[in-house]
Amino acid sequence: MKKIYFGWLICLLTSSALAQTSQPAIPSLRERALAEDHLLAERFQTVLPKLMRDNGIDLWLLIAEEYNEDPVMKTMLPASWLSARRKTILFIFDRGGPEGLEMLAVARYPVGSIFKAAWNPDQEPDQWKRLVQLIEERKPKKIALNVSETYAHADGLSHTEHQNLLRYLPPAYQASLVPGEKLAVQWLETRTPAEIAIYEVACRLAHHIIAEGLSEKAILPGITTTDDVVWWYRERVAELRLQSWFHPTVDVQRPDPTNDEAQRSFAARPDGKTVIMPGDLVHIDFGIDYLGLHTDTQQLAYVLKPGETDVPEHLKKALAVGNRLQDILTSHFKIGRTGNEVLKATIDQAKAEGIVPQIYSHPVGYHGHAAGPAIGMWDNQVSVPGTGDYQLRPNTAYAIELNAKVKPSEWNGKELRVMLEENAWLGEDGRVRYIDGRQKEILTIPRKAGYLRP
Repeated sequence: MKKIYFGWLICLLTSSALAQTSQPAIPSLRERALAEDHLLAERFQTVLPKLMRDNGIDLWLLIAEEYNEDPVMKTMLPASWLSARRKTILFIFDRGGPEGLEMLAVARYPVGSIFKAAWNPDQEPDQWKRLVQLIEERKPKKIALNVSETYAHADGLSHTEHQNLLRYLPPAYQASLVPGEKLAVQWLETRTPAEIAIYEVACRLAHHIIAEGLSEKAILPGITTTDDVVWWYRERVAELRLQSWFHPTVDVQRPDPTNDEAQRSFAARPDGKTVIMPGDLVHIDFGIDYLGLHTDTQQLAYVLKPGETDVPEHLKKALAVGNRLQDILTSHFKIGRTGNEVLKATIDQAKAEGIVPQIYSHPVGYHGHAAGPAIGMWDNQVSVPGTGDYQLRPNTAYAIELNAKVKPSEWNGKELRVMLEENAWLGEDGRVRYIDGRQKEILTIPRKAGYLRP
């Protein structure tokens, strides 16, 4: 099985590496499921034991009902399981030392090949009583539950199931219950080397789809509206047998005094009826889900006016300001710093350099807006309570999301908002690397001859 997987992965990455000028190959659903299951098995072997021991957790209980999913449990299910079944209880016990983790499903079914079925209703009809038997046999000192006031991702235990557990669990073991927030967040945010390799393909796919949509293939100036482009992206993702994790945003900025896009609150969507015209700066916010990993990307394109062959110089300079703000932000990524510390250092330096910044970066991974340290919010540029106090850890991925406001003289003092977002990862060495590069050149509509992508 491992040979099949590694052979598949090598083929996938080879096709990706050769696909700089074309879209990377997208494996079949069956092949993707095989890869997802192997990636998950590797995580259970290499990531989870260390996290449980680092957090001093003997037993992690994940309890969910069908259609009322625990976000963490969903990341532990085989690719062929699209949800929990009936009541599913995952029982992860650290036996210590080389024995490693015992993975049980206190449910009617085994959960894939990893979680062995540990409940026979013919022997013990009550699922909760069987759970208590397993706990009493193993005598854990600390039992983690997915309850959290800070992260919805780590708060998957419903009130009813929590009450049921307390009703059955002996008082001695109730005293062993602890919030599993840190364990859950670290499980969700930690990426393996194989996942980073997969992420490169995911980001490259996203870049190619974005470039395809911000071109004459999808946009006819004077005719096409921003909503037309939004739905082109939704249709294109579906054609590729991929998934969008959010509805894209497409908007335009122009020197016209009636265009107030630079002042639009992100709480409201742009006017989808806006017709894209020559001279417009078009912005896209777009994300896909590929092998369980999410991308989140924002890029810019310029609609050439008749007789133009390149992006105006003042827009190139504006993009350079946005790129500089990205550099400032990533320079302050330090393992052990909190998101709020990174936010303050970035804003202070940007302002000292004469940049008008707005920072709202976040982790990506199993979720688009993923668990981990928030680095600003678009409506909070001072200090984000809770999630902003979380520390940066290695082997994590981020959406470097921000904007810089500039006032080109060519726009008669009108403000322009350079909105950018690219996926990056923070490695063991503390360095931040863009997973598939970043936009350093504005796309043109129609595309310049010989242009591929940034």
